[in-house]
Amino acid sequence: MPCNTRFSTSHPLDPLSPDEIIQACDTARHHLTESMQLKAFKFVATFAKPPPKLDVLAQLGIPLDVESVPETPSGPAHRTAEIHVIDVVTGYLHVLLINLTSPKPTVVSSDTLTDGQQPCLTIEELCDAEAALREDPAILARLDAMNIKPEELCCDGWTIGYDERFPATRRVQQCMTFARFQEDSNMYAHPLDFYPVLDANTFEVLAIDVPARRDLDGNLLAPSTAPLPLSTSADTEIRQPPRARSEFLPELMKEHHGIEERTDLKPLIISQPEGVSFTMNGNELEWQKWKMHIGFHYREGLVLSTVTYNDAGRVRPLFYRLSLAEMVVPYASPEWPHPRKFAFDVGEYGLGVLANELMLGKCCKGAIHYLPGTFVNHAGQPTIINNAICIHEEDAGLLFKHTDYRPGGRAHSVRSRKLVISMICTVANYEYAIYWNFYQDGNVQLEIRLTGILNLSLLAPGESTGGYGTEVAPQINAQYHQHLFSLRVDPMIDGINNSLLKTDIVVSPHATGSPENFAGNAFTLDKQIYETAKDAADIVDTDRQRYWSFINENHKHFSTRQPIGYKIMAKEQPKLLAKPDSWVAKRAAFATKSIWTVPFVEDELYPAGKWVPQTRITPPDSVSRWAERDENIRNTDIVTYLTVGVTHIPRPEDYPVMPQETCMVMFKPVGFFARNPALDVPSGSDGQSVNAFASERNGTNGASAGAPTNGNCCH
Repeated sequence: MPCNTRFSTSHPLDPLSPDEIIQACDTARHHLTESMQLKAFKFVATFAKPPPKLDVLAQLGIPLDVESVPETPSGPAHRTAEIHVIDVVTGYLHVLLINLTSPKPTVVSSDTLTDGQQPCLTIEELCDAEAALREDPAILARLDAMNIKPEELCCDGWTIGYDERFPATRRVQQCMTFARFQEDSNMYAHPLDFYPVLDANTFEVLAIDVPARRDLDGNLLAPSTAPLPLSTSADTEIRQPPRARSEFLPELMKEHHGIEERTDLKPLIISQPEGVSFTMNGNELEWQKWKMHIGFHYREGLVLSTVTYNDAGRVRPLFYRLSLAEMVVPYASPEWPHPRKFAFDVGEYGLGVLANELMLGKCCKGAIHYLPGTFVNHAGQPTIINNAICIHEEDAGLLFKHTDYRPGGRAHSVRSRKLVISMICTVANYEYAIYWNFYQDGNVQLEIRLTGILNLSLLAPGESTGGYGTEVAPQINAQYHQHLFSLRVDPMIDGINNSLLKTDIVVSPHATGSPENFAGNAFTLDKQIYETAKDAADIVDTDRQRYWSFINENHKHFSTRQPIGYKIMAKEQPKLLAKPDSWVAKRAAFATKSIWTVPFVEDELYPAGKWVPQTRITPPDSVSRWAERDENIRNTDIVTYLTVGVTHIPRPEDYPVMPQETCMVMFKPVGFFARNPALDVPSGSDGQSVNAFASERNGTNGASAGAPTNGNCCH
């Protein structure tokens, strides 16, 4: 009997079910022990390897061009599992493909990678690090000098980042250390002064790094910010952590700070008495002319595929695949070991593995449908997150409105609704809430909301941050940092052959008083369609209000006579602030440009490479290397990587827990539809809305008596 009937496997892009994970891992385990004679190993990842794009489109009846007939499927789609296994004896990585379609699962291929390729760190590796530190004699001695009990030591495990003191073939992680003096209390209020490094396979502590201090004027009390030999510490003096509490859980705030929760908030209820307007068929969703597949991936987390729009009975493809493919978080402090803190939260940990179990009424409000997510543990067994993905509808404010201001003129007002597909991931101290919003006017929006807790480090009494951080509380340094996300967009705007258009808004070159621009008010557009991948590695230009669009040159709008398309609207596109030859820029070359576009190639997915942990150069399988091939990207099957993000200069108001900060990208139709596609959205008034105060009500629900309106401007 299936272990969970909520898992669909009928769609060619469905994630592996728990049963399929068990079957695949059992098959791999037998192969590794019997055929390869491995003695000890751990499963790191097990996930569905998707069929080729053309096979998927044929299976789903989506044509390669909106005017053509769908391709004929060659047969049922194969279910294939990809498995990553680490031999804990040798440290080698084994990559297996398992055919799950045959009556008995079989090994299709088995490759051994011996050059130091490292897959994502696992939940077990991150959690077991804490127990290992509590048993290390050198760490125990340091804790004793701080009057901290071993059980009070907490740590956040991180990948090592960049550290040439250890061979790439050794799987290592670094730890950020803190003290927790009461159950559930905020450990981040008590940062410790040392950063252990340990082997992620044996959990041997390999080094204990202590940052050099600065004086009150910010001068570094060390000769250099360079890494030190393993046997050397930048500072042998033990710094005591601050003991002052800074709590955010309600009962602990009351106990330690005398802060009570507010009592003046009245209920705000979201009601859909007739149910939701979307339908689900397994992982496939339909809502308001939209149709798409919703997937869960151990690495990228929430993945949307085969997004189409039903335009007056004609199914029009828009995006083959949308995902958050990578991100990097570089910190500004130059003193060792802080420079190695630049986590790739997708490629080094996995957003799916770190997805939250969402809580009804808190993480999402209203009528909610959840989809589960599954990943593998070290033993080859499935770990199930029952409520990994949230799907619901929200009121989205005003869709459009116009009032004829003449006496007796009518007002017409229509409210917007959006479909929200979301997940929330916890990556050590930070939370990333990812929301895909679909609107009735054809807009698609990605919102990334950052919250959680800042990465905090210890300052000695009287020590300065050196101009690289904010002292958000006494002795607590929140270092400046960036969050740079790489959004992978595989467009298929009315077909798979698309182009990327750059548009700059420019002032007319003609002088004021000239025959061409007598009043001096003229401005126009400077457009360029990129020809090759090198040309399309571009950066934002705010002076020219630059934006990019996906266009289909094979189809033109009947009125504008321009190619149909979708515009990319991204306001938060900061440049990578690290030097061009920095460690960060080498490993995260994707962040050196605002946008990349390359030809679609099966299995080329990740802009910082497939094996991210412990890389030291720009990986050969990363987007900057693909762009160097300088292949044609005009009127062909393309993939774009868009860099968006925030540069975070922490505030005291971000402590002890950070109010959300939002980064947004909008994909907006430009000449794609004949006219406003939302004209048919009904304008029905909301009978539940009333004036806030009874004394203001006049029996017309807020409208002036006799006013000619069918509007509903506010809900």
